[in-house]
Amino acid sequence: MTGHLRRAAINQYFPNSVLKHFITSDLSEIRIFSRDEKKQDTMRHILQARYPEHCGKVKFFIGDVRNLESVRDVMHKADFVFHSAALKEVPSCEFFPIEAVKTNILGTDNVITAAVENEVTKVVFLSTDKAAYPINTMGATKMLGEKVVGARAQAAFDRSGTVLCCTRYGNVMCSRGSVIPLFIDQIKRKAPITITDPNMTRFLMNLDEAVDLVAFAFMHAEPGDLFIQKADASTIGDLADGVMKVFGQTEKKIIGSRHGEKLYETLMTREERLRSTDMGDYFRISPDARGLNYDKFYVQGDVLTEGDEAYTSHNTRRLDVDGVVEKIMTTDYVKEELEGRPHAVEA
Repeated sequence: MTGHLRRAAINQYFPNSVLKHFITSDLSEIRIFSRDEKKQDTMRHILQARYPEHCGKVKFFIGDVRNLESVRDVMHKADFVFHSAALKEVPSCEFFPIEAVKTNILGTDNVITAAVENEVTKVVFLSTDKAAYPINTMGATKMLGEKVVGARAQAAFDRSGTVLCCTRYGNVMCSRGSVIPLFIDQIKRKAPITITDPNMTRFLMNLDEAVDLVAFAFMHAEPGDLFIQKADASTIGDLADGVMKVFGQTEKKIIGSRHGEKLYETLMTREERLRSTDMGDYFRISPDARGLNYDKFYVQGDVLTEGDEAYTSHNTRRLDVDGVVEKIMTTDYVKEELEGRPHAVEA
């Protein structure tokens, strides 16, 4: 992030963590775009208290990615966009799939349209492990959101020089929809921790790691690239035990899986692995640049259509209970809960 950066527009989801990294940088303006004016007002007051010398560069815009005109307004003269607005509660999307389509697919298309019209330099779209081999509505709509980015990436670059790229990450601990705040709330109410299936595995990332992934994509992306961070994982049972070890709870209750849940999550499919490049802490998946005229493409020898193994929460590095404790203690949310401090609010 160097001196030529001017304005960044940030959709909802984890703007507090993005701001923590960027508010003291040489960005001249940071725009927060969401439809929740109450959370924006709370965030404004928090920034005024924590960053009095820098809070003036943060501007708040009310709007919705479903509304192309409001997206156009926030994009005006923006240089970089971080798009994370989504419906992401798996059960809710199962019952209201069209609402997920409107936000996760059509909203993504609106962001692309507005970015190209405004000649934005780069747009980073945030996706989820549920987009790989999706079995639920949330994952399917996020997968199609990725497909929209891939389908429009080259034309966007040719037309306005806008680079569109994606990041895909696992569960971001203590973010909206994360199970950790639920566990903590149940402990505070002296209720048993409710576990869907103790043998389920999930990737574990903290918000700083998620922002690092976005920043890496921002610095290295070519049109249509998808970036994945290598991530730790744990079973839901060990995650619950880790939270109980920190907060002192002992009782838990197994309630069974919810609508649309997987036993494990996949960050990179076997098919994507063929196009992937190992970049140390990250994988880069290049787009399939072929057009519809398949007759001009031919191969000799064996044809490979998938890699040896998908990259999943079952075959990545598995944390035990002590490892889970160490991991969750890297989150501001858990630290603030232990200290009894109020949390920052996500717009």
